[in-house]
Amino acid sequence: MTIPVKTEFGVYDVVIGHGLLCNANKLLNLNRKVLVVTDDGVPEVFPQSIANQSLESLVLVIPQGEKSKNIDNYKRILEALLGADFTRSDCIVAVGGGVVGDMAGFAAATYMRGIDFYNIPTTVLSQVDSSIGGKTAIDFGGFKNTIGAFYPPKAVMVDFDTLKTLDSRQISNGLAESLKMAATCDSELFGVFERGQALSELEKVITASIGIKKRIVEADEREAGLRSLLNFGHTLGHAIESVQTGLLHGECIGIGMLYMCSTQVKERIGRALKLLNLPVDTNIEFECIRSAILHDKKTSGDEIKMVYVENIGSYEFISEKTDAFLEKTERIWQK
Repeated sequence: MTIPVKTEFGVYDVVIGHGLLCNANKLLNLNRKVLVVTDDGVPEVFPQSIANQSLESLVLVIPQGEKSKNIDNYKRILEALLGADFTRSDCIVAVGGGVVGDMAGFAAATYMRGIDFYNIPTTVLSQVDSSIGGKTAIDFGGFKNTIGAFYPPKAVMVDFDTLKTLDSRQISNGLAESLKMAATCDSELFGVFERGQALSELEKVITASIGIKKRIVEADEREAGLRSLLNFGHTLGHAIESVQTGLLHGECIGIGMLYMCSTQVKERIGRALKLLNLPVDTNIEFECIRSAILHDKKTSGDEIKMVYVENIGSYEFISEKTDAFLEKTERIWQK
């Protein structure tokens, strides 16, 4: 299946299916110099497959995890490009999860003012969300995505076969982002989660999530309005992730959603999270995440802009004074 995504820069395809990785040169322009960026948690055969199909290739491996999404590894990518004499006619291919995609994409956006970039997401989390939409970034100063750019890939290749190497926790972690999309945009998809069928219908859920992400990105590529709905759960979720190193991204977002919805929606999302074996609370002190909330990109002046879900399948944007939001959230947090 091919899903085209239309942006102000043109159209790029999200190609979905099985066995795509071993036929990448038929879908991507690899007949040139290619830097393959991956991490040490990705099976070596995945990036090597891309390298073998390229005219000339270099593979750069970074350590796995969010902590690697930093300026030092960004610099490593730039040094590799420069050291191998990459020009604007060459390209970067990211093979891995969201950390790899975000960082490789940002390097592509900034090296020589922009070179081609292909994204091959190999986790559920990156397949349903981060690989689509052109958001690239690195973390800085202890906070997520503080330096970045909007830079769409030339193409995204979603190969379901790459998910076979993931453990159950990583699959559920990624499905938290699909649950977010279902809660805000698709009550029918939410029903798949409520019935406990998301894991058994994984490919269906991923494909539906990509369709939702496509529609939102096409309507608001640079997050001037509508695209902000994808931040449901992220104000608190990113703050938790900044200080709670034991939790994965989706696990933090899942907890964050529970504070941004009505009581009946909270109960339904909570049940869905439990069916995915995802946490619904954390034992960290609220004071620990206060600073991270204040540094969130959705904080503007003395107000925080948020996505609130009153009923499943719908959403609304709300703004609250920062002090009032912190006071109210802390009260709920301590119950």
